[in-house]
Amino acid sequence: MLSGIIHCNPYIVIPLNRFILLVLIVLTTGCASTVEPPPPTSVDLPKTRTDPAKSAAVPAPTKPAASSALPPPAVLSEAQTSEFILQILPGNLKDKEGWAEDMQSVFHALHVQPSAENYCAVVAIIEQESSFQADPFVPGLPAIVMREIEQRREKYSIPPTVVSWMLSATSSNGRSYQQRIDTLKTEKELSDLIEEIIAQIPAGKKMFPNTNPIRTGGPMQVSIGFAEAHAKVRHYPYPVHGNLRNEVFSRRGGLYFGTAILLDYPAPYHQLIYRFADYNAGRYSSRNAAFQLALAKISGRKLATDGDLLRYQQGRPAAASSTTQLALSSIGKALQMSDAEINRDLQLEKLSTFSQSHLYQRVFALAGQTAPQPREAIPQINLNSPKFQRKLTTEWFANRVNKRFADCLKRGASSNNKSTKKSKPPTRH
Repeated sequence: MLSGIIHCNPYIVIPLNRFILLVLIVLTTGCASTVEPPPPTSVDLPKTRTDPAKSAAVPAPTKPAASSALPPPAVLSEAQTSEFILQILPGNLKDKEGWAEDMQSVFHALHVQPSAENYCAVVAIIEQESSFQADPFVPGLPAIVMREIEQRREKYSIPPTVVSWMLSATSSNGRSYQQRIDTLKTEKELSDLIEEIIAQIPAGKKMFPNTNPIRTGGPMQVSIGFAEAHAKVRHYPYPVHGNLRNEVFSRRGGLYFGTAILLDYPAPYHQLIYRFADYNAGRYSSRNAAFQLALAKISGRKLATDGDLLRYQQGRPAAASSTTQLALSSIGKALQMSDAEINRDLQLEKLSTFSQSHLYQRVFALAGQTAPQPREAIPQINLNSPKFQRKLTTEWFANRVNKRFADCLKRGASSNNKSTKKSKPPTRH
């Protein structure tokens, strides 16, 4: 049995055993932090906030640039809803009735309007994220896990023989951890394996809180952090089997939290494609990307339109100023705002109230003096994940989901025509 001492900082001394080594090499990316960053979107308002300062000389707010707004969605009756969902779900889907019942239950629990548009929005996300698998298969997952382990082994200069020794430990089902890794098919299987490793360590949950690197799951690939934060401010309406992590990996729980991220927040968008972009990049990212475009226009600075107005470190605003902050500071006189006032309003960037802030109104008032400015824009973000085999972007994601959304609406419209005109052949357009 290998033993020894590992020092992460002068105040932490951990005696090594096989399971602790497994945690260190399989789960962690360094000793800086073992706490999962909070979700990228806020689900509640800050407890205290100073109202934005007002200025006497504020140009009148400009009319947003025109866009093709969706017509107000028609609310479906309960009978219409059941029939509509069954028609838009994939024809070969197992337990269609169960999926339909869970979707209706989730919409009711979240008080989301039961419209064709909203149901198709959820269906489009599920199709894109998991192809209607509550626990989606991840191609090449064993190779991905071993590649991540190898990177950590090299980072910490751990001999390969030590890694082999660690992974040869017998797990709860009698197989070694290496054998378990070699047969992994889904993220839930990996998540359960990691939770088992932590549970083998005395006080493991306290020693390695929130260390599990599997941070998304379920049919809508929901953030575990979002689910935990959401449940703190809004009661989770279903029985919890073990913990919220397990609920996210379930069909109903994954639908609940995924629908909450997508639809359960006020967004000033004219088209659902911007909600799809937000689903990928974080709530209000499309609004904030448009804000960055307007700021670039009036400041003359080139800005990344990624939807993040502040610089973040481990999920929290960093002390270092972002390029957006620096650009705003450079035109402070034109905005008639101090740096403190600018930074105060920027703290609202993940909330709906940012669009009512003095800073937001001033930027768009100045940018719109020559021509109306769009209030929504797809964030330009490159997506990185060990699961991706090619370069992907938020724009790619939003467009893919938007196409699935349009196809879903066509399926719903087609089924409605067939049900109301059974005696007539379908009309071709």
